[in-house]
Amino acid sequence: MTNRKDLKRTINQVCGDLFAECIAVASVSNKHEHADVDALLATIIRINSEFVTRISHVEPGMKAHDYFQKLINEFNKQVCEIVDQINNIC
Repeated sequence: MTNRKDLKRTINQVCGDLFAECIAVASVSNKHEHADVDALLATIIRINSEFVTRISHVEPGMKAHDYFQKLINEFNKQVCEIVDQINNIC
C-alpha cells in the first residue's frame, strides 16, 4: 500500500486531469450547457477536497488497510461517473 502522501498526490493529479479534460471537451463541444459544465467542475473540486480530507482521518475502529481500500474503491467509482458525464458533454 502506498503512503498517504502518494495517495493525496494521485488524487490531486486525477482530479486535475478530469478538470482539464472537462474544460477541453466543453470548449470544443457545441451542445453543452454552461450550467452543466460548471456543476461538473464544482463536483470535481468537491470530490478532490473530500477525498484528500478523508485520507488524513481514518475512521475509528476500522483497520487502516480496509479503510484505504474502501476509500480508493469509492474514489474510482466517482471518477468513472465523472468520466461518463464528461463523455455525455460531447
